Amino acid sequence: MRTMALETPDTGDEVKPIHEVDCVVKSNDRVNDEYRLLVLDAPLKILDCEPGQFFHLLCPISGNLQPYLRRPMSIYGYYPDKGELHFLYKVTGEGTAAMATMKMGDTFNVLGPLGKGFDILPNWKNLLLVARGVGLATLAPLALEARRLNRNLTAICSARSKSVLMSLDYFRDLGVNVIALTDEDATSSVENMRRIIEALIADEGVDAMYTCGSNRILKLLQDVGKSHKIPGQIALEQQMACGFGMCQCCVRAFHREGIIVNERVCTEGPVFDLQEAIGC
Repeated sequence: MRTMALETPDTGDEVKPIHEVDCVVKSNDRVNDEYRLLVLDAPLKILDCEPGQFFHLLCPISGNLQPYLRRPMSIYGYYPDKGELHFLYKVTGEGTAAMATMKMGDTFNVLGPLGKGFDILPNWKNLLLVARGVGLATLAPLALEARRLNRNLTAICSARSKSVLMSLDYFRDLGVNVIALTDEDATSSVENMRRIIEALIADEGVDAMYTCGSNRILKLLQDVGKSHKIPGQIALEQQMACGFGMCQCCVRAFHREGIIVNERVCTEGPVFDLQEAIGC
């Protein structure tokens, strides 16, 4: 494996090294009709990750597929004991289409880990995860961390149909209370999600909420969080060019202390305070 250590931007937080590494593909298989799971043989030094962080991937050139910029992708799983790094992805463009052509034994250049991950504070015992579609990929490592810290976690998993619901068995194997909602059975509406969340709060209580991506889920959790004074965090999705905050490509606006501030998703995030986030 070729590896190169890079300096991290000075954000005032703990500085961790960023590495550029050529990993080896162990598998790159379909998990359902829309998504694939890429498993890489990865060195230990790039597996010092936090849930919610991401890697910048150098997608291969394959035939007519010639992606130019790296692609940011959230970490689906990191396993130092097995030396594995996992990415769950959907083929949506040239970069991910090129990724789908990779086979066992191919090399794949990754840069990371990057960004600020999720927090689980000591007094947060009952955690709630709410996500839709591929947003579950970003939140999957949170389940691993919750188990490691012996916290209770409920995952509300939403999708268009049962055929594209992901990670249910993965979550259940980690002891997560899974609630699956889909458009096809008319259970995924915001109104129904609210009823379920309110019932969880009334029953065992919720100490913190986590989500990724969806604007309608963001607005729902912001409203519930304000009503019940429950903190939360969101991992934001954004186009990126450099991944280090130098190009300013991923700047978004946030509410903070009564004013609007602009921050870089790749460096100050991708995880932000739930109430500060502004949908796009």
